[in-house]
Amino acid sequence: MIRLLKKMRKQEWLMAAFCALFVLGQIYFDLKLPDYMSRLTVLIKTPGSTMGDILETGVQMLGCTLASAGLAVFCGFLSAKVAAGFSYVVREDVFRKVADFGQKEMLEFSVPSLINRTTNDITQIQMLVSMGLQIMIKAPVMAVWAILKIIDKSVTLSAITAAFVVVLLTVMILVVVIVLPRVKRVQKLTDDINLVARENLTGIQVVHAFHAEEYQNQKFDRANNILMNTQLFNQRAFAVLMPVVNFVMNTLALTIYWVGAMLVQKVPATDTMQRLTDFSNIVVFGTYATYVVMSLMMLVMILMFLPAAQVSAQRINEVLDKEIMLHQGEKAEAKERGTVEFQDVSFHYPSSGKDILKHISFKAEKGQTIAFIGATGSGKTTLVGLAARFYDATAGRVLVDGVDIKDYSFDALYDRIGYVTQKAVLFAGDIQENVLFGESRAPRTKETVEQALRLSMAEEFVQKLEGGVKAPIAQGGSNVSGGQKQRLSIARALARKPEILIFDDSFSALDYKTDAALRAGLSRELQGTTCMIVAQRIGTIRNADKIIVLENGEIAGMGTHEELLRECSVYREIAESQLSPEEIEQQLAAGKGDK
Repeated sequence: MIRLLKKMRKQEWLMAAFCALFVLGQIYFDLKLPDYMSRLTVLIKTPGSTMGDILETGVQMLGCTLASAGLAVFCGFLSAKVAAGFSYVVREDVFRKVADFGQKEMLEFSVPSLINRTTNDITQIQMLVSMGLQIMIKAPVMAVWAILKIIDKSVTLSAITAAFVVVLLTVMILVVVIVLPRVKRVQKLTDDINLVARENLTGIQVVHAFHAEEYQNQKFDRANNILMNTQLFNQRAFAVLMPVVNFVMNTLALTIYWVGAMLVQKVPATDTMQRLTDFSNIVVFGTYATYVVMSLMMLVMILMFLPAAQVSAQRINEVLDKEIMLHQGEKAEAKERGTVEFQDVSFHYPSSGKDILKHISFKAEKGQTIAFIGATGSGKTTLVGLAARFYDATAGRVLVDGVDIKDYSFDALYDRIGYVTQKAVLFAGDIQENVLFGESRAPRTKETVEQALRLSMAEEFVQKLEGGVKAPIAQGGSNVSGGQKQRLSIARALARKPEILIFDDSFSALDYKTDAALRAGLSRELQGTTCMIVAQRIGTIRNADKIIVLENGEIAGMGTHEELLRECSVYREIAESQLSPEEIEQQLAAGKGDK
C-alpha cells in the first residue's frame, strides 16, 4: 500500500497536508467542548452565576461545534480530491503497463483479472484513501489527546478506561486475523465471477443457439454462491465489531459514572466545592473516555476496508512489478528492405516445455508472397506471430530486413509490418479511426483511408453507409458483418503502407469472388510489398511464390503449388480434400506447360 501511495503527485500531497491540518483543527475544537461543559456545570451549580455567563459559555460551545463542522467539510472535499487524483495516477500506470504486456503476460493474468484490477481493486484503495485521510489521522490523535487530558484526573478511572480499551483492541485484532485470508480469497473469486460473466456475454449467441441458458445460469450460480458465502462470513465477522464497540462504550460510561459517584460520595457533605469539582471532573472524564472509544470506533470503520484495500494493493503491485519479457532494441535502420528470414527457429510457449515449432528455416525476399498451410494446430499462427514479435523464439533467430527483430525498437519494427489477425478486431469509433488506428510512418490523410478501403474491397459497402468513412463502429464491430469486419481489418494494415504484410488466415470470412478480387488487387498494386499469408484454402495461396507446408510444427514441404502437388504428400492430401481430381491434374499439367 505504501508503495502505491508514493505515486501521489505533489498537488495531492499538498492537499493531504492541508487535510491533516484541518483534522487537527477538528480535534482541537472537539476536545474543547468537554472543558466548556465542565465550566457550564460549575456555573449552573454555583450560587450567584449570571445568565450572561452561561450564555457566553454556550456561544463558545456553539462556535467550537461550527468550527469543527466547517473544517470537516473542507477536509472531506480535499480528501475526495486526493483519493480521486491518486486513483487516476495508479489507474493510468496500470493501463500503460498492461498495454506493454505480451502474450505471455496476458495469459498469466487473464483478461477478466486485469479488468478487475484496473477497476474494482483501484476503487477499493480510493475508498480507503478518502476515508483514511480523515479517520486514520483523527482516530489515533484524538485518542492520545483525550488520554493525555484525563490521565491526571483519576488513576482509578484511567485504569478502568485502559482495561476496556485493551479488551476492544483484542477483539479488533482477532477479527482482522480471521477475516484477512478470506478477503484475499474474495478478490480471486471476483475474478472468477468476471470470467464467467464475460464468457457468457461474449458467447451469448452460442448460448441461445444451443439453448444453454440454464447451464450457464448454473455455472454462474456455483461461482456466485462461493463468493456469497465467503463474503457472508467476512461481513458477519465485521458485524460483531460495531455491537462490541457500542457495548464497550456504554459499559465504560456506566462504569465511570458509577465509580465516579462512589468517589463523590466519599467527599464530606460539608465540602460543597470539592464535591462540585469532583462531579465536574467525572463528567469531563466520561466525555473524554467516550472520545477514546469513539476513536477506536472510527478505526473499526477503517478495518472494514483495510484488508480488502491491502489485498487490492498487492494485486495492483503484481501487475506493476511484472517483468515484461519482450524488450525493445535500439536499431531503426537496416540495409535490406522487405525481407523476412527464419534461421533454425524453434519455439515453445512459456507454460509448456514442448516445442510448437521445430527448426524452421526459410527466407522471404522483397515483394515475394510466402504462404503457410497445414492442419489445425500445426503452428501456422505461432510462426507468423514470431515474425510480428508477439513472442521471442526459444531457439534460432528471426530477421526482418536482415536485422534480428530483438534489436529493433518497437517503433522501427512495427512501422515495417502490417498485421491482420486471425480474428478480426475493431474498436468503438468510426471507420476512419479504425483504418488509421495506431501510429505509423504513413500519412494520416483521407487519401490513405480511401486507398486502403479500395484495396481491401471495403470501399463499396462503406460508401453505402450513412456517413461513409465517418460511419460509427460499435464496440467489437458488432454492427458490421464478419466479412465487412475482416475487410476493414485488412484496410487497417494496408493504411500503414508497410514493407511486410502478414495475413493470419484473414480471408476466411470472405466469399471466393471477393477473396480472389482482393488478392488480385494486392498483387497488382503492392508489387514491392512482401506478403506472408496463413490460409486454409488452396485457392487463396496457389499463386504464392513459395508455399510452406507445416505438420506438427515442422516443415513438411516447401515450394510452388505445382511442386508441392507432385512432391509433398501432406500438401497433396489437403489439395485432394478441396479440389477434384480433374482440377488437380489440370493444375499439374499447367505447371509442366509453364516449365
